[in-house]
Amino acid sequence: MSRRNRREPNPEIGEIKIGGIRKSEELKDGGWIVVSITGSSAVKDYRCPGCDMTIPQGTPHLVAWPDYLTGGDGAVDERRHWHTQCWRRRTRQTGKR
Repeated sequence: MSRRNRREPNPEIGEIKIGGIRKSEELKDGGWIVVSITGSSAVKDYRCPGCDMTIPQGTPHLVAWPDYLTGGDGAVDERRHWHTQCWRRRTRQTGKR
């Protein structure tokens, strides 16, 4: 039996389309949606809010936003791209529930 590649439906207007593995985290400062981004999905440079250093294009990293925004999909202007280690350091400082 052949395998069929299925496209995901186009996102609704205002919905964020972002690849990677999505999970939710509950921290002292609230709930967060965190998505792992592969190097091949990282198509431009970003600035990490944890260390204020550049995350170069092609570098695996995380995208995080508060989960109360637009039903868990987040608002584009609220998403932040983090180095994975910077996010882990942040969660240790804020503490998990």
